[in-house]
Amino acid sequence: MKKDITDLFCFVDDFAQAMQKGIESYLLSQSQVLKKPTRTPELSDSEIMTIILLFQESPCRNFKYFYNSYLQLYRQDFPKMPSYERFVALMPRILFLSVVLLHTLLSSGKKLGYIDATSLAVCHPKRIKRNKVFKGLAALGKTTKGWFFGFKLHVIVDEKGNLLRVKLTSGNVDDRAVVEGMTQGMTGLLFGDKGYIDKKLFLSLYKRGLKLITGIRKNMKNILMPWNEKILLRKRSLIETVFDYLKNKLQLEHTRHRSPWNMFVHLITYQLKPSKPTISYDFALPNP
Repeated sequence: MKKDITDLFCFVDDFAQAMQKGIESYLLSQSQVLKKPTRTPELSDSEIMTIILLFQESPCRNFKYFYNSYLQLYRQDFPKMPSYERFVALMPRILFLSVVLLHTLLSSGKKLGYIDATSLAVCHPKRIKRNKVFKGLAALGKTTKGWFFGFKLHVIVDEKGNLLRVKLTSGNVDDRAVVEGMTQGMTGLLFGDKGYIDKKLFLSLYKRGLKLITGIRKNMKNILMPWNEKILLRKRSLIETVFDYLKNKLQLEHTRHRSPWNMFVHLITYQLKPSKPTISYDFALPNP
């Protein structure tokens, strides 16, 4: 069934035009004007981004089938659609637009967050030595489920399931190594699993107003915890629900990725969704 994509295109197009004006305002002279490509595409960056986001909203699981079949319903909206091979070649042009749009959509000013990391395997373990697409970018890592070759997605979400911070690293990066950089400007409470236990990290965050709360290991002494923090810690499964939605519903993890930027589109689609996983313990949240 054909959907009305007017609002989606207007949103993307307004953002693209505003970003272009912002870039031009920083140019000092005409000599610094960005060099235009020798071959100008028929589709604008806004149209390319709209088609990619529309794929995430469609029932299709394969982009080639989506472009050659399902997208024909929108032939009147995109009269200058190129061939599938040409469109795939145009997709990297919106890398910068995708990253900036995702950064703009990230929520801020929250007093509560849940942090976790998940593995993003780019190939089957038997094909690690033959993988060439992400050579020099992906790395061999290990989780509780075993070894994998790919990336790690580090995410912080609020109590309403909105993305607060996002960071993509190679698979061999420790979860705790990115916490300080990701939480710059954040204050309040931050909940994580036992993998984030680190005394130096806790003190560093606590000094700037961010309290890292985790469970304890069996060999650690038990300490008293305020009842509201204990309740909110039990709701840490919220971020696991977000990962499940990204991986299974939005196909964030699969072996058909041919560039790292492709992963950003899935996160943009999730952030634009009006309904997300939430927790119902509002009475336990800290006062603003």
